[in-house]
Amino acid sequence: MDGKRLNLPMTGICSFMKKEICTDLDRLEADVAVLGVPYDMGIQYRSGTNQGPECIRAGSKLTAFTNDDGVYDPDRDEMFLDSRWRIVDCGDADIVHGDLEQSFRNIEESVRKIVARGAIPVVMGGDHSITIPVVRALDSLGPVCVVQIDAHLDWCDERAGQKLGQGSPMRRLSEMKHVDGMAQVGIRGLGSSMKSDFEAARAYGSVIISARDVKKKGIDYALSQIPPAERYYITYDIDGTDPALVTGTGTPSAGGLDYYEINDLLYGITKKGEVVGFDLVEVAPQYDPSGYTGIFAARMMIEFMGYILKSKER
Repeated sequence: MDGKRLNLPMTGICSFMKKEICTDLDRLEADVAVLGVPYDMGIQYRSGTNQGPECIRAGSKLTAFTNDDGVYDPDRDEMFLDSRWRIVDCGDADIVHGDLEQSFRNIEESVRKIVARGAIPVVMGGDHSITIPVVRALDSLGPVCVVQIDAHLDWCDERAGQKLGQGSPMRRLSEMKHVDGMAQVGIRGLGSSMKSDFEAARAYGSVIISARDVKKKGIDYALSQIPPAERYYITYDIDGTDPALVTGTGTPSAGGLDYYEINDLLYGITKKGEVVGFDLVEVAPQYDPSGYTGIFAARMMIEFMGYILKSKER
């Protein structure tokens, strides 16, 4: 050896992409801040998404072989994530077991601090209800158009009085004054929501693009349907992906989008406007003994970060 430490990604402390760690958000210096939210108190069916952030961090090891030149994408013949950009792992928001309201306040406060420090929040859930406090914290960046990638519409108003479950985030976002416009991509199948929820979403003005439409009409069609906006926030539920590809989620739905469709959709959104943040939710690793769901989720996050920062370079 030449004396240089090898420091392989699969060794040492497991941070996202083996990037530096900063859990004191008042001292954060970053372009992109990765935040875990190990929360699953909004689950209605199969639990386990509180283990999502840990699983995604572990999955990111596979794509952490980077250097100062960045990561090369042979499909686009471009370098992404070079040394001019600083990505920091901020650890996890403080989740208080059994206390939904305090947990949501902690999530919102964490994201507000990230935004105040000038970094792009990239959030790993957690069940999909965590998108509610995350987007609450973006009011200083509004108006934002929200793009959801998901099998389910998530427009339920309430269940037995509970308005903050995993089936309600998009309805709650539609009630926020700084959210202006919405597109929901990949929706499919029986039970993706009640008919009345679809009617309410369309009455709000949300553009609903089914997985079948994406398959038949293509990504360019889907991108053309997303409302034009200066700023976008993306929320990506892993069950928007075909469960034949990734099984590690509590609510899998037959069909769905594949890697290239989601990748091209995310890339295309960065050409439409500025992406001010995104989350990836609903990874539940115990339903995938292979561990591939975490690897897939980490790869999608890393590639999307690259596309967002490349748009800033341009």
